[in-house]
Amino acid sequence: MKHEVVSFPHLGDYYVPIEMLLKRLLKVEVRKAPMITQKTIELGTKYSPDFVCIPFKYNLGNFIEALEQGSTILLQAGGGCRYGYYAEVQEQILKDLGYHFKFYALFDQKHFIPFYLYRTLRKINPHLCFLKYAYTALLALKMIQDMDLIDIYIRKNIGFEQEEGSFETWKKKMLQDFSKVRSFSKLSFLYHRYKRKFRKIAIHKPKHCLKVGIIGELYTSMEPFANYFMEKELARMGIEVRRFTNLSYLLWQKKREKKRLLKKIPEYCKYTLGADGMDNVARCKILIDEGYDGIIHIKPFGCTPEIGALPIIQKVCSDYKMPIIYFSFDSNTSEVGIKTRLEAFYDMLKMRKEGI
Repeated sequence: MKHEVVSFPHLGDYYVPIEMLLKRLLKVEVRKAPMITQKTIELGTKYSPDFVCIPFKYNLGNFIEALEQGSTILLQAGGGCRYGYYAEVQEQILKDLGYHFKFYALFDQKHFIPFYLYRTLRKINPHLCFLKYAYTALLALKMIQDMDLIDIYIRKNIGFEQEEGSFETWKKKMLQDFSKVRSFSKLSFLYHRYKRKFRKIAIHKPKHCLKVGIIGELYTSMEPFANYFMEKELARMGIEVRRFTNLSYLLWQKKREKKRLLKKIPEYCKYTLGADGMDNVARCKILIDEGYDGIIHIKPFGCTPEIGALPIIQKVCSDYKMPIIYFSFDSNTSEVGIKTRLEAFYDMLKMRKEGI
């Protein structure tokens, strides 16, 4: 019998609940793709169409690295924009390169996600029990929620820790412990334990520190390598960061937030703009109302929903005199250029806050 190895691409730290889910439900070896490096994007860019968006290239690079390490089954999540149609293209590119494997998209926009995911996993493990699947899927969702809640606290405070690296050290330990979780009781214990640990980290936070909100496309928001570790750079500058997009939002908050967000911007949007376009317009208004000092908009080069939202976002920020800077990422983006523009934006925000 052939030894099967399942692999999947990276998206921030979410490989932890995904790996836990797959290891418990599939009777094959589960091996996440290697961590994203410059080699990943070089491989993805080399074999991708020129004008395809950067998430496609990162994922394709992940798949190639996984296949080179012996993976025989690849899983792709799908998405709410044109990325939801990329699975077939990626599969064909990889087969044209001579790789032999099975390829499955975990989600389908036309079907109810929980049952579609169950049917997909049963193609790999035909004996998968629905009750076991339901329990493990709910456990993975709860883990995602707990990770996101802790990340929100870290994002607000990491730039002000008295002992540099404290948050990152404890988060690494938390992820290691989360990866071993097998029950809700154990997950709850670990969540509250690490919540206390993070809150005990000594911070020195000015009362009127600079606060910046990050909005934009979901992949470049959630994958640190794709945005050149922008949040870490902002923390180094002593800026409190707020980011709206995470998996909790995408999986179960987004649909019920739609009407509320539209009500916040009736003069700017009457309907959704595709993917997170309308959400980001509303987020500008939220950040303005909450007294933030600036906004950073990030997206992959050529991202259609965000391009559609840009003129409206510019209008909102212009009307309320809110400073905003735009970053568009591709495989040729310069890290030095990103840092230089961020530093200039920081200097401008600081002078504006001090009334210079």
